[in-house]
Amino acid sequence: MATGRTHRPATRSRGIPEATVARLPLYLRALTALSERSVPTVSSEELAAAAGVNSAKLRKDFSYLGSYGTRGVGYDVEYLVYQISRELGLTQDWPVVIVGIGNLGAALANYGGFASRGFRVAALIDADPAMAGKPVAGIAVQHTDELEKIINDNGVSIGVIATPAGAAQQVCDRLVSYGVTSILNFAPTVLSVPEGVDVRKVDLSIELQILAFHEQRKAGEEASSQDAAQPVAPPVRPAPAAGTEDGHDDSDRKGPDGDVPAVMPA
Repeated sequence: MATGRTHRPATRSRGIPEATVARLPLYLRALTALSERSVPTVSSEELAAAAGVNSAKLRKDFSYLGSYGTRGVGYDVEYLVYQISRELGLTQDWPVVIVGIGNLGAALANYGGFASRGFRVAALIDADPAMAGKPVAGIAVQHTDELEKIINDNGVSIGVIATPAGAAQQVCDRLVSYGVTSILNFAPTVLSVPEGVDVRKVDLSIELQILAFHEQRKAGEEASSQDAAQPVAPPVRPAPAAGTEDGHDDSDRKGPDGDVPAVMPA
């Protein structure tokens, strides 16, 4: 298996749209689950449902990979796992550095999904001298002064930033200056990078705010439907005033010959 910066995925040169690239990991996750259950083939409808997309979009995405499936049979699961893994560059080892070993950085270091998907945590970096040498997930934390050497020695091209927002840009600049060309940013800030450097941002607070918006909208729709379901009471007509038949004073009535007298002649 190749390592480090010896190869970069050819998705852009092959003309695969970014939206398709973003969905490939979803397909791979679903296919990996099928593979673990020893499922040999899968239809586009079944795979699309497992990945959370529609089947027409899935077939279009796979056409970029040159994979069209077999009519009446579907897609070969193992072949698709290999094909997508190769396209994503996961058939090689990718060393990664995580910078910022607070609660989030430590949680990322302990995440077991990196290694199973071809990503090796090469180093954990923190600016706090008191953190240097402390083991996290079986790896000794190193000071940021060692960053350049670590990147060069391990051929690192992917960096993960888990620092506070105020330190993120400076860390980003250092990573880029040392040769890192892909950054996964967990800091709640927008990073500025030169052309040729890819940044993916993960902001949990933004995702929660989006969910809060949808919850508020659902609550408003529910309240509106409840209001619409309430029966509307008819208007209450006031009772006629005393001395009248229908609430109108008889003295105001007009007859065919003029005013109606109060007392009719005998």
